[in-house]
Amino acid sequence: MRSGASATSRRHCGVRQPSRRSRAGALVTELLAEAGFVVDGSVAVPSDEVAIRTALNTAVIGGVDLVVTVGGTGVSPRDVTPDVTSEVIDRELPGITQALRWSGMAAGVTDAVISRGLVGVSGSTLVANIAGTRAAIRDGMATLTPLAIHVIEQLSDPEV
Repeated sequence: MRSGASATSRRHCGVRQPSRRSRAGALVTELLAEAGFVVDGSVAVPSDEVAIRTALNTAVIGGVDLVVTVGGTGVSPRDVTPDVTSEVIDRELPGITQALRWSGMAAGVTDAVISRGLVGVSGSTLVANIAGTRAAIRDGMATLTPLAIHVIEQLSDPEV
């Protein structure tokens, strides 16, 4: 299975946080590789609607099975990742979205329920937004990975 990762900056200009973004992308890449995914790349983009949309569309058009975005899922005005994701996906998967929130809650991160992150399908690509902290990435990927494998199998099986 092919996947890609995208990390969004908490700062519009992206100047003060490139190392955090690259670490987030590297962590997602590592966790996906451990799960058996072939990661095509990791892209850090600013919290800008056009940049996020371009990154998502590039991955979907490129035919990856899974795109994981990191960060930009909160409630501040610059947290636009879920808004852009809703424009890119064809179908939302609210059960997986809720599972990501509740796994954070179960891990003791009470603000996990504030996340506006989405999970959905665009064409044959699964797109998932997860929060940007290391703990949220680890917890989110632990929850997302087995579900993503199942969804990707369904999307790639013409008999289903």
